[in-house]
Amino acid sequence: MTPLHVVVASHYRLPVKGYGGTERVVVALVRGLAALGHRVTLLASPGTRVPEATVVEVPPDRIRHPALDLATLLPPGADILHAIFPVRRVPSHPFVQTLEGNLTPGSPTLQNNICVSRDHARRHGTNVFVYNGLDPADFIFRAAKDDYDLFLGRLHSVKGYRWAVAAAKHSGRRLLIAGGWRPSLRRNIRYVGEVDGRRKAELLAGARCLWMPALWDEPFGLTLIEALFSGTPVLGTRRGALPELIAPNVGALCDSLDEMIAAAETIHTRDPEACRAHAERNFSHLVMAQEYERMYHAVLETGTLPPGRPAPHLATAG
Repeated sequence: MTPLHVVVASHYRLPVKGYGGTERVVVALVRGLAALGHRVTLLASPGTRVPEATVVEVPPDRIRHPALDLATLLPPGADILHAIFPVRRVPSHPFVQTLEGNLTPGSPTLQNNICVSRDHARRHGTNVFVYNGLDPADFIFRAAKDDYDLFLGRLHSVKGYRWAVAAAKHSGRRLLIAGGWRPSLRRNIRYVGEVDGRRKAELLAGARCLWMPALWDEPFGLTLIEALFSGTPVLGTRRGALPELIAPNVGALCDSLDEMIAAAETIHTRDPEACRAHAERNFSHLVMAQEYERMYHAVLETGTLPPGRPAPHLATAG
């Protein structure tokens, strides 16, 4: 496709310090677009340093001001604007916007909006989506696993961490919990606090499996693909986007805690190489950038966005 000058707008300082989520997707997108030969300008908070882009510093309260036309911030020659947040005022320039979270019921429809999974799009009345992606180089692949399960994420009830704890109590298997606050745990369950960078990559690479017992409709599930990049299979629920991310050969989908406890007995039989390959094939920064590239050209050529492309394993799912 013809190279474009893409302006990516974010209200974060990049790269993120700490875990982050959307922040790391933005950096991955910039890397992916640059690798595909596009020129990238990044509008982001002061202090942002992303080598693959020309950075224009914009304070967060300005870039998200409801009266601001983001087009006024664009450099000469920009082809398309991509906001990684819902815009308050429709820009006077070709644009798309990515919705990473869930809107509250009754919220206004977002123009040129792109969701992050098929389920996320369906729940927002559209069929336009692009799966999030990350750079595989940011993760450590290990085929030989240690003897622990891992829960990584916010210790909130909707994330289902209590299911992981209950399963560990039932089985006696070692469980490491990485998250935002310290719960009261038994001896075989260890809290390791918030993790990022090398420490997070090592925990993901060494885990026998990642527990992701979501009890809400996840728009995507970034931790899940982090585990797969690390060669680590995933135990998940059938909520939100998780069935789109977990194929049978890289994890298990369950409807109850009892099902998850049973599935945990054989989760280690998944091939780590298959986990890594599944993530690289469907959720790398390059795959994400290629799909956004398709969206950009469609908007510029037709003024409309095309439907998203579901993960291939969904076509053969029973």
